[in-house]
Amino acid sequence: MSPLDPKVPPAGEEIHLPEGSIQPFLLALFLGIGLVGLTTFWELWVIGAIGVVWVIVRWIVDARREFSSLPLDHRSNGH
Repeated sequence: MSPLDPKVPPAGEEIHLPEGSIQPFLLALFLGIGLVGLTTFWELWVIGAIGVVWVIVRWIVDARREFSSLPLDHRSNGH
């Protein structure tokens, strides 16, 4: 094995991959609505700003929940 090869987990170790999420799309959507609102109607800016804050808070809550569900020994393997 070359020193440039990535470390491969031992056989049988579960690799954690997060599930798909609509949050990046929603964040982009609300940012777009907010930016359009900056140049047109202030109501759109308010909707966009509230939506951006809501999506970011939900994203952080979901990430913390997912992180806490990982096995306790996942930090000890160098990641």
